[in-house]
Amino acid sequence: MDPIFTHRLEVRFRDCDPLGHASVEAGAPGVILAHADIDYRQPARYGDALEVRIGLVNIGRTSFTYEYEILSSAGGLVASARTVLVMYDYAASRPVPVPDELRAILPVPVASEP
Repeated sequence: MDPIFTHRLEVRFRDCDPLGHASVEAGAPGVILAHADIDYRQPARYGDALEVRIGLVNIGRTSFTYEYEILSSAGGLVASARTVLVMYDYAASRPVPVPDELRAILPVPVASEP
């Protein structure tokens, strides 16, 4: 996979709603995790330096599909994953289309290997 973005981030207490989920501003469309698959390939051990890579592989009407790789410092594949995230209107409790403004700034999805 050719990552489009690599970043390290820790969810802070202030980022969470009362259920402990990272939340968005009330009334604004948000993104929810609809599906996740992960395959573990080899163990990571205490002190290992890991690199997490993400690639955008599809943009649907209301969703995004991402692929992930977690690599050890030695270059071995620790895990691979795929998630589907859905644009969601919390006030209406339903999925909403990906805004055109967001589509315009997202990178072109990379081809996924079979």
